[in-house]
Amino acid sequence: MTAVQLAPEPGARSRRGLFAERDFRLLWAGETVSRLGSSVTSIALPLVAVLVLDAGPLASGLLTGAVWLPWLVFGLPAGVWVGRLPRRVVMIVCNLGSAVLFASVPLAGWFGVLTMAHLLAVAFLGGVASVFFGAAYRAYLPELVAPEDLIEGNAKLEGSGSAAEVVGRGLAGVTVQLLGAAAGLLVDAVSFLIAAGALLRIRARPEPAAPARADLLGQVREGLSFLLGDPYLRAFLWFGAAANFALTGYQSILALFLVRDAGIAPGWVGGLASAGAVGGVFGALATGPLCRRLGTARSVRIVLLAAVPSGLLMPLAGPGAGTALYLLGSFTVTGGVVYVNVVLGSFKQSYTPPELLTRVAAGSMVAVYATIPLGALAGGVLGAATGLRATMWVMAALLVLAGALPLLSPLRTLRDLPTAPKLRSS
Repeated sequence: MTAVQLAPEPGARSRRGLFAERDFRLLWAGETVSRLGSSVTSIALPLVAVLVLDAGPLASGLLTGAVWLPWLVFGLPAGVWVGRLPRRVVMIVCNLGSAVLFASVPLAGWFGVLTMAHLLAVAFLGGVASVFFGAAYRAYLPELVAPEDLIEGNAKLEGSGSAAEVVGRGLAGVTVQLLGAAAGLLVDAVSFLIAAGALLRIRARPEPAAPARADLLGQVREGLSFLLGDPYLRAFLWFGAAANFALTGYQSILALFLVRDAGIAPGWVGGLASAGAVGGVFGALATGPLCRRLGTARSVRIVLLAAVPSGLLMPLAGPGAGTALYLLGSFTVTGGVVYVNVVLGSFKQSYTPPELLTRVAAGSMVAVYATIPLGALAGGVLGAATGLRATMWVMAALLVLAGALPLLSPLRTLRDLPTAPKLRSS
């Protein structure tokens, strides 16, 4: 697909990169604000259940499951359906729908009619919107910027998103303290409206995609066949799924571990948890320079070998020097994972044939997101059975093993990742 882009001022492109292009600035600004709002919701939504509706462990677990269940139900067909529609329109509709959903929670609370069923419905339908938005979003950036700018674009989007998560967690605490937990969801609703408004102002109009075949199952199989049959995409898929399992496994018990086993004061837990998001900002900023100097494939190998094993420092957390070890481990691991995600995400966008991109993106997200609830469950079960610090060691070791998976692919011999798949013999 091609898009009509307005030329930036002479010299501005080299100084400012993609920020010299109006349409990218709008996408970047809208998504950064949206990530800020979503970060607030990640804290405010469970607090609404606990503080407003007096939810117990079962209800809280159902709420978490409701957010992720749509990926398993709609993930694969969403990749087909979104492939038939203008990506920008899908994203705008999803943002507007999400704004209405999350605004309904504080409204229901103010009128005294908020129920757990309402909250579960919002979580599930918000998850459905996230599925369709995600499939469209990953196919939209290649329509908006040139292939050689994908790493820069993804790095800018991911870096500002990580920074927004740091700010959002602090904003969530202030909002909940001053205005109540339900008001935090109103912040997210406003952020979705801002993101939709930014998308509406984008001037580029990509050429419409050719109509897809009507065979839904056939198209799903075609996307999965390309995803699982390609040695690069397959290795990166297993890495994402395994890494999410390990990351969620230790994150699910992290607060308990830091307070009970590591002896960290509760007031410091939030700040320590933000260390990873700060590392993500630095990981995103490093992508352009390292890829230019070392090559995309070689830099990913080096980062996987150097950054991911630092996760073994986190189980050593404790008072004093132990706190510094945790900070270093969390900062480095998250920075490395974000770096790899930016490079591999950009690779997937340029490498996958455009007519398959939404299906491949959706298939990837289904696989890597499916392990999130499994990792959380495994972390909880292991924590109860073997202890919190032992569970941290197990999950950190699994993360190191996950980082080795891409090294078993052809990635291990390349300087740069390929720009197009080799033609398969018939």
